[in-house]
Amino acid sequence: MANISSLVNTLVDKAIEKGLIQTSDRIYARNQVLGLLNEASYQEDAELLNLAIPDTLEELAEQAVKKGLIEGLLDESEQLTAKIMDVFMSKPSEVNQTFYLKYQESPEQATDYFYQLSKDSNYIQTKRIANNIQFKTASDYGDLDITINLSKPEKDPEQIKREKEMKQDIAYPKCLLCAENEGYVGRIGHPARSNHRIIKVPLEGEDWFLQYSPYVYYNEHSILFAREHRPMKINRNSFARLTAFVEKFPHYFIGSNADLPIVGGSILSHDHYQGGRYTFAMTNAEEEFSFQLNTFSDVEAVVVKWPLSVIRIRHADRSKLVDVSDYILQKWREYSDTDADILAYTDETPHNTITPIARRRGELFEIDLVLRNNRTTDEHPMGLFHPHEDVHHIKKENIGLIEVMGLAVLPPRLKDELETIKKYLLDEKVTVAEYHQGWVQSIQDKHSNITQDNVNKIVEDALGQKFARVLEDAGVYKTDQTGRDAFKRFLSHLNEG
Repeated sequence: MANISSLVNTLVDKAIEKGLIQTSDRIYARNQVLGLLNEASYQEDAELLNLAIPDTLEELAEQAVKKGLIEGLLDESEQLTAKIMDVFMSKPSEVNQTFYLKYQESPEQATDYFYQLSKDSNYIQTKRIANNIQFKTASDYGDLDITINLSKPEKDPEQIKREKEMKQDIAYPKCLLCAENEGYVGRIGHPARSNHRIIKVPLEGEDWFLQYSPYVYYNEHSILFAREHRPMKINRNSFARLTAFVEKFPHYFIGSNADLPIVGGSILSHDHYQGGRYTFAMTNAEEEFSFQLNTFSDVEAVVVKWPLSVIRIRHADRSKLVDVSDYILQKWREYSDTDADILAYTDETPHNTITPIARRRGELFEIDLVLRNNRTTDEHPMGLFHPHEDVHHIKKENIGLIEVMGLAVLPPRLKDELETIKKYLLDEKVTVAEYHQGWVQSIQDKHSNITQDNVNKIVEDALGQKFARVLEDAGVYKTDQTGRDAFKRFLSHLNEG
């Protein structure tokens, strides 16, 4: 293990190289880091190590455990390393000032600066994200993105025990998305955010804030959240904010999870959106057919060839799209079609909502309205328009915004399970999990010549096809003729009184 002086010298040097601090800040930064490590002395001629910032921080955390400063629980290590990186961070006001100075040059320069800062400061966990398995696979709907999520470290038993023992009445910050997380040191069970910065983005008369996801799933994966801690709600204001955001940042898309359980995302307690600089399969999906909206005859409207049920609308005036989106949402919330298994309510419980996504296409604004329904049945207790039981072996969690657009976020267990499946397909003596056996048999039935050279592609393609099935399950209108006829009944309903 390298000595503390070398590690500190390396970290300070890397921070200067990344532009986090100036050369003249070297002694100050060094002393601040030494103080956090309870280290009284420093070796002036300490060598520079060939380590990136995340690796250097990991070694410093190990030194802190060795010195007895922390016990080595994940949350304790992260609190220390976030505090260390905060030494190199500008104050929130200065970060915002730099962002908006760069914004005057171009929105891209502003977000480039903030994204790089979030990575260099180790807020975005670049080293852990590199562990993810990622690939594209062809489908009937375009090239789908597959991610096996290996970036989030598993909690050890002691950490889980501590979390249970901790008093659960701490209500600060109220949730993981609140603005009060900026600079928050963290505690057992709540992540360290000392090195966290957020950008104030006023939208439609309200304060909203931009940050990046610590575990980005795609390029510039960002989160936009309200200052007020309030539940997620899809309404007219949502469409106004989404289009206002892409007006300010035309190189980003922005979308919202649905606002109901089962079809919504993982955090429904705080109003927020997700965006970024990435083109998903759904963005490039073919347009299946156009239709006329009588009340809004100048707005272009199409149905997208996609496993979920997507209405795409375009216009140069974003206010027109806000009107149309709100109109369609209100019509959909009250719409039932028993022949298509769509019920708007069970007693007083609502089922219909929308997952909206906004982007720019040149001078035009574009909104995708993905129709969602969260009804459950005896046959499908987890959700009628949710991954069905026969695909749970790869995915049974909610289909949120990211999956809706064609990026699968699959569980870590699949890493080892897929390797076992590949070995089995190559006639090695291994045991495939029971819940995968039917799938593996179908792969064998389809491919008569599986070799070392093609087994990876065969399994990856089969996984992509299975994810397409997951998305088809989530579509309220299926892509067959019966489903399209039912979809057209709803489109006709939009032109009724």
